[in-house]
Amino acid sequence: MSRLAQTDGLTDVQQEILATVRDFVDKEILPVATELEHRDEYPAQIVEGLKELGVFGLMIPEEYGGLGESLLTYALCVEEIARGWMSVSGIINTHFIVAYMLKQHGTQEQKEYFLPKMALGEIRGAFSMSEPGLGSDVSAIATKGVRDGDDYLLTGQKMWLTNGGTSTVVAVLCRTDETTAEGAEELAPHKSMTTFLVEKEPGFGEVRPGLTIPGKIEKMGYKGVDTTELILDGLRIPADRVLGGTTGRGFYQMMDGVEVGRVNVAARGCGVARRAFELGVAYAQQRHTFGKPIAQHQAIQFKLAEMATKVEAAHAMMVNAARKKDSGRRNDLEAGMAKYLASEYCKEVVEDAFRIHGGYGFSKEYEIERLYREAPMLLIGEGTAEIQKMIIGRRLLEEYRING
Repeated sequence: MSRLAQTDGLTDVQQEILATVRDFVDKEILPVATELEHRDEYPAQIVEGLKELGVFGLMIPEEYGGLGESLLTYALCVEEIARGWMSVSGIINTHFIVAYMLKQHGTQEQKEYFLPKMALGEIRGAFSMSEPGLGSDVSAIATKGVRDGDDYLLTGQKMWLTNGGTSTVVAVLCRTDETTAEGAEELAPHKSMTTFLVEKEPGFGEVRPGLTIPGKIEKMGYKGVDTTELILDGLRIPADRVLGGTTGRGFYQMMDGVEVGRVNVAARGCGVARRAFELGVAYAQQRHTFGKPIAQHQAIQFKLAEMATKVEAAHAMMVNAARKKDSGRRNDLEAGMAKYLASEYCKEVVEDAFRIHGGYGFSKEYEIERLYREAPMLLIGEGTAEIQKMIIGRRLLEEYRING
């Protein structure tokens, strides 16, 4: 077991779960990850193995067939999985966010229908906010849901949908533009959004009338997992598929999901950084220059020291953010800090490991080449560094506001 990124205060059950996941990563993910990534092949066998382990139901309550574990347990499992292959943790993340949103905000009927099947991985989740014409400005969403009798008609285009092809339910944020009373002004943008639970068949093309999932978007890294667009053209959705049964709450529901998603991205950054350190410290002891392993050169020791410190610091902040959320307290400050630091440090640790490998780091034969292409996605996913700093800054001003 790695000396780095250990977590104090875990229960025996948590330790057993982590040991099981770590063993699965070492035996089933690491040996095949680079080959599958280079082929951009969906890791179907790995996903089936994670289903059997119960990972898809890790945070789903036991009454719905899940394991009923904490966000901390989930985040630590994600860290281990990302250490093996970051794309696999992405497959789980969007599923987890939708399950979390259902648990927190769904109607009883929605919980009873979706959660037991999601716990088994039979229903797989994805969520969709982004659109081609906007980035972090969620208030500018243009996709609309218009009431039509007992249904809604959804029209618009969504972008950057992780698990777009393989998912069977997508939480889609739309603008419903309802008013408080006849003739009243429209509600503020964040109060006129609604989350719809859109069920579909897996695959690409027209997966149900009015809903098209084009082919996969080609990416620099983060391969294997399918990233797509989602095109809605008069898609008819019954009103009982409004998350929580009430319109106008979608923005808050999505932000709640994204908040825990940021802990997930922080955990992914921790896992990738730890793997990069492992590769760097191993290679530094095997590669010889000037008559000795390069690990014995002071310049390389300094680099390893900096890398290990960053791995430890990011892990500590991620654990703190998860525990804060588990306690029921507001954690947007901690989640923003953890996501920001872990993704930035991940990029830096991966680059240092790449430099330690020298010319071999540029070769596709070495695992660090894959990590070097994967790390940049974490700088963007669940909000850029700039967005995290805006969140952090605003929260700090709330906490440290002076009178007068």
